[in-house]
Amino acid sequence: MKRNKQNPKVKKSIFKRWWFWVIIIVLLFGIGGAGLSDDDLESTATEGTEEAVAEEAVAEETVAEEAVVEEAVVEEPVVEEDPITIGEKNALNTAKDYLDYSAFSYTGLIGQLEYEGYTTEEATYGSDNCGANWNDQAEYCAKEYLDYDSFSRQGLIDQLVYEGFTTEQATYGVEANGY
Repeated sequence: MKRNKQNPKVKKSIFKRWWFWVIIIVLLFGIGGAGLSDDDLESTATEGTEEAVAEEAVAEETVAEEAVVEEAVVEEPVVEEDPITIGEKNALNTAKDYLDYSAFSYTGLIGQLEYEGYTTEEATYGSDNCGANWNDQAEYCAKEYLDYDSFSRQGLIDQLVYEGFTTEQATYGVEANGY
């Protein structure tokens, strides 16, 4: 296609061309980045001067002396208790929830928490810290069994022991229910 001589293409000035500004920006960044950093300036200023080397030696000796003094004064660190983990906190909350609607023995509660996916450590933490009175739990469990079915005294004690209560806890629970 030929251009008309009547409509010749007008050339833009160099300042209006995009590539000109890209070159300018690249050059400015290159010049600005070529400078030395503060660390480089400090190291070149202190290199070779004996005074700076002597000052550094004195500073190192002072730091070493302070470290020796600090070692002599160090007290035994206070041992803080390990903070509870999220799993332990959740196991504790779950244990409390279970005890709100059903009676559990100590080992029965640990087993239930493990069944729910908690580790043995988390389940034990939840059972240890839920605030349960295991004798009362044996009493409530015995009542639940008696509400559901008939048991002899020894049969109920055996059932509570099977549920994880100690013989003493089972006997307490049975006696608290009138046996």
